[in-house]
Amino acid sequence: MAAGVGLLTKALLPALGLLVALFAMPTVIGGAPAPSWPPATLRDTGLYSDWPTKTIARDNLPFSPQYPLWSDGAKKSRWVRIPKGTFIDASNPDVWRFPVGTRLWKEFRFARRAETRFIERTRAGWQFASYRWNDDETEAPLAPELGARSAPIREGLYHRIPSRTDCRACHEAGPVHVLGITALQMSPDRDPNALHAEPPDPGSLDLTSLVARGIVRGLPRRIASTPPRIAASTPAARAALGYLSTNCGNCHTGAGELASLAFALNYTINRADGEPPPALLTTVGKPSHFKVSSDPDIVERVCAGHPGKSMIVARMASRYPLLQMPPLGSQLVDEEAVALITRWISEDVVSPEPAAADREDKR
Repeated sequence: MAAGVGLLTKALLPALGLLVALFAMPTVIGGAPAPSWPPATLRDTGLYSDWPTKTIARDNLPFSPQYPLWSDGAKKSRWVRIPKGTFIDASNPDVWRFPVGTRLWKEFRFARRAETRFIERTRAGWQFASYRWNDDETEAPLAPELGARSAPIREGLYHRIPSRTDCRACHEAGPVHVLGITALQMSPDRDPNALHAEPPDPGSLDLTSLVARGIVRGLPRRIASTPPRIAASTPAARAALGYLSTNCGNCHTGAGELASLAFALNYTINRADGEPPPALLTTVGKPSHFKVSSDPDIVERVCAGHPGKSMIVARMASRYPLLQMPPLGSQLVDEEAVALITRWISEDVVSPEPAAADREDKR
C-alpha cells in the first residue's frame, strides 16, 4: 500500500509543479500581464520615454491650470495621458468624467525635484501614489504609504509627501476628483492676476486644444464657443474667487460629507446668468460654525468690509493645526493670498441684500 501511494505521488509531482508555476505567474488580462499597482518606481509609471535624460513620453501632454494650488511655493509641472480611442465626457461642464486608463503626474520642485505624484483611473477607481526623489535626482522610488519627508523648502523646513489617505481626502472630498483639469482651469481666457500661476509650457493643453483634438467631448456649445471665466466686479475679486475655488473649493462644495455646512467655495460655471457664485452666497454675512476662542469677534465666514472679522482670513493666516485652512498640503502661510483675500473683503465684498420677504416684514 505504501509503495502504491509513493508511486502515485511520484506520478503527480510534474502536474503539481505545473499548477504551482501557473499560480506563480502574473495574472493575464487580454493577453498581457496585469501590472502591479502602485508601480515600484516613478520610471515604471510611463511618464518618461528615457529615464537618464528625463525625456517625457510623447503621449503625456503638459498642462497648466490657471489657478494653481498653493504648496509652500513649490514649482510644478503637470502631465496627463488619455488612452487612445477614449475621451473626457464634459457634458457636465463642472464635473468632467475621465476614462479608465487616464494617468496624471504632478512634479514638485524646490531647489531640486522633491516629489512626483501619480494618479491613475483603474477599473477599481482612482488610485494614488507619490514618488520621492533622491538628492541627486537619479531615482524616485515609491514613497511610504503613510507619507515621508523630502527635499528642504528652506532651512529647518522640509517638504512633506502626503499619505495616500491624505490624497484621497482631497481628491475624493467632492464630485471633482481631478482638481487641475476643469473647463475653468483650462480656459484660454486666463486670469492675468491669478496667484502663483506659471506660464504654460509650449504645447500645453487648453480647453480649445482639448476640444479640437477630441480629447474633450460633450462640452455645452456656449462654453465651447465662449471660454469660461470668473465673472467678478474687479480684477481682485476675479483672482480671489479663483484662488478660493482651487485652494478651498475641492472640499467645500456644499455637497458630500460637508453638505450640512451649506458652505461652498468652488466656482461653478453651469448656473444661470447673473446668479452669484457659491462663494458669495454661502459666506457673506453667514455665521461660522467654527469659533476662535482667542477672538470672539470673528463670527462670520466673510464679514463684508471687515477682513479682521472674517473667519476665512483667520484660518488662511494660521498654520496652527486645529485652525489652519486648508488642513493639508502646506506648512507655510500663503502671505500673498491672505493679502488678496483681505483686499477683496475690504474693497469689493458688500453685505447681501435682504430677501424680499424680509424687506416686507420690516415695513
